[in-house]
Amino acid sequence: MAYILALDQGTTSSRAIVFDQDSTVRGMAQREFRQIYPQSGWVEHDPYDIWQSQLDTAREALAKAGIAAADLAALGITNQRETTLVWERASGRPVYNAIVWQDRRGAALCAQLKADGHENMFRSRTGLTLDPYFSASKLAWILEHVPGARARAEAGELAFGTVDSWLVWQLTSGRLHVTDVSNASRTLLFDIHRNAWDEQLLALLRIPRALLPEVQPSAWRYGETDAAIFGSSVMIGGIAGDQQAALFGQACHHPGMAKNTYGTGCFMLLATGTEAKTSSHGLITTAAAQPDATPSYALEGSVFIGGAVVQWLRDGLGLIKNSSEVTALAESVPDSGGVVFVPAFTGLGAPYWDPHARGGLLGLNRATSGAHIARAAVEAIAFQSAELLVAMRADAADALTELRVDGGAAINDLLLQFQADLLGIPVVRPKTFETTALGAAHLAGLSAGVWSGVEALEAAWQLDRVFEPRISRDAAEDRMAHWRKAVSRVGDWEK
Repeated sequence: MAYILALDQGTTSSRAIVFDQDSTVRGMAQREFRQIYPQSGWVEHDPYDIWQSQLDTAREALAKAGIAAADLAALGITNQRETTLVWERASGRPVYNAIVWQDRRGAALCAQLKADGHENMFRSRTGLTLDPYFSASKLAWILEHVPGARARAEAGELAFGTVDSWLVWQLTSGRLHVTDVSNASRTLLFDIHRNAWDEQLLALLRIPRALLPEVQPSAWRYGETDAAIFGSSVMIGGIAGDQQAALFGQACHHPGMAKNTYGTGCFMLLATGTEAKTSSHGLITTAAAQPDATPSYALEGSVFIGGAVVQWLRDGLGLIKNSSEVTALAESVPDSGGVVFVPAFTGLGAPYWDPHARGGLLGLNRATSGAHIARAAVEAIAFQSAELLVAMRADAADALTELRVDGGAAINDLLLQFQADLLGIPVVRPKTFETTALGAAHLAGLSAGVWSGVEALEAAWQLDRVFEPRISRDAAEDRMAHWRKAVSRVGDWEK
């Protein structure tokens, strides 16, 4: 039996899962870590919290699986994307906290680049919109505001990476400074058509080329971990950003297949094959996970606050003590009582791309209870995701016949039924919820020869439940119109 260790480094927690060659979970561990909010719209992580939590969960998962590192065929990594780290090459010490993908401090720089007429160039080359969501403006901020950082970067003393690069650096004791195409494509610095860093974009942002990691396909024999980390060296065989990994883990390998991940945020991806389609409806074009050197692309829509809204109900309002309690509270009322919750805590992503929007609870009255707010919060996750699918339908030539779903909130039947009602197509939940980690494991397993190709992975995908739409299209559109009215109230709020 072959085993693969998947490291799944997320926004609020790190997980590690041991899979066997039948894609069955043999051991799993998860740990939350600290979130840092220096001021409104800013979100940071301590890089050592990321590394230590991931290391601890990896060791725990191996112990739970009852295997040693020597039993592993390979290790795969999937990670929160766009989150930006800069560290010293000599010591490995970060020069600043990790700036998280949700962080909006780069809004002014992005606005200036747009005003200077550079938006079309960035979009045509990277597939992305000029938004502080992506890594480039975060990296530029570090170089500008950390004393001495720019000079040291130009001298080749510093390294930049997304979370995958940081983990590989730690796992190899600084021997490897690498990333994969899916993570590179989220930086606003990578030409997705040439699969290369773009010198002109780097120059515009005053980012030295010496900072950047080497880019490889997602399934690749990157190198081996330091033997001291786990007791013996392990081949690092797969890397992919979390959403591209989930698309791969959901076996969406063919154009027209789509998935939505309900995590801290919500991320919907539609596979477009070897064609990098350009969106006219607020979506972005991204590199999908590449099992070989053949280019692979997807259309993507990103919701910044998805499952994180449930955390806010718990930690911010104190409506629930545990996230798992939200379903029962939301189901204790028949509907939201007219309440609409737009959780734009850090701005709005696709299709609005409004970094200045802020959250709003609308339609409150004296009869409004905590249960109504909980219901509106669950519905907000589905409303935001529905907007992404509407945009995808407008952009894609291939008809969408179903939506595959995963992520922590996909366990919520109320959410998925409401999602199907809004979309008008079946929402399909697989037996394996851990599709992000599974995608990383599958990529690593392909490199190690555990699986012969993507056909074998497609055959292994298993269905749990299908949620069919229960309301008319007119009723769904009425609800979407009410949602959009609420969104219009919170747009451009903090400017």
